[in-house]
Amino acid sequence: MSKKVLVLNTGGTIAMSVDDSEGVKPLDDQAVNKILPFLTRYADVTMKNVLHLPSPHITPALMNFLRSEIEAELANESYDGVVITHGTDTLEETAYFLDLTLSHTVPIVVTGAMRSSNELGADGPVNLISSVRTAVDPESANKGVLVVFNDEIHAACHVTKTHTSNIATFQSPQYGPIGTILKKHVQYHHAPLIREHYTISHADANVPLIKAVAGMDPRWLRFLIEEPIDGLIVEAFGLGNLPPAIIPTLQQVLDKGIPIVLVSRCYNGQVQDVYDYEGGGRQLKEMGIVFSNGLNGQKARIKLIVSLQQTRDVKTLQNWFDK
Repeated sequence: MSKKVLVLNTGGTIAMSVDDSEGVKPLDDQAVNKILPFLTRYADVTMKNVLHLPSPHITPALMNFLRSEIEAELANESYDGVVITHGTDTLEETAYFLDLTLSHTVPIVVTGAMRSSNELGADGPVNLISSVRTAVDPESANKGVLVVFNDEIHAACHVTKTHTSNIATFQSPQYGPIGTILKKHVQYHHAPLIREHYTISHADANVPLIKAVAGMDPRWLRFLIEEPIDGLIVEAFGLGNLPPAIIPTLQQVLDKGIPIVLVSRCYNGQVQDVYDYEGGGRQLKEMGIVFSNGLNGQKARIKLIVSLQQTRDVKTLQNWFDK
């Protein structure tokens, strides 16, 4: 008896085509459906179009909608795995959101394409086939949300888009892929040690992200004080240091009871309270800023949006961001 897989399409390059002028056309809601006959070799596939958007249009609210759709589908039907097709620009954020908020052990795989459906060497079909193969493999269960691209399996918590156009764009700095799609089977090398789950009802928190640059002017950050925000992500230099000019503004944010999470703008390593000078990590830690454990800025933002539904307590948030 063949295994059952649900494929949920949300749009993206995998559902686009290139015209004679080399411009990418709007989404074609049948582009992914054309791959369906190639999937039946591996599973009994049900395909549904739930969104029809390029990934820059995806918001946390739409990620939460997708989560609720997956929950509803798994409650109504017994599937051995779920595959989501998604545009690549925000794919890692959606994958990580689902990783934090879905409690199912059923494999959830997110994939897409870097080349449009009618380009020479289009990668969408093979990525989708690889994703279905991954979703039905028994070893894929209970490993969190997976991202499958270019014959590699990545953990949603680690993967990031690293190149604007290369089909090998999705990489996991420091950790590498957790598995590989081989000709005849799926092979895992390792897996994340910790699974997190947060129960949420919405994804409406207003959490901006700012990036540290040399000579930052605090006037750039006035909106942090003037506008209603629920939390803040700061991409700091190196080990976790900031220009001293913006420290008073950040202190004002903290004084309003708004949590701030610090990450590094480096894509390897994590922030630490090592440097003891004005704007250094030690001062930031003493101020009550939460230090993250190596997440990039966009993922730390997703985690804070999710976490804020549970707590605003700095100690609790620090414990969660230490995971």
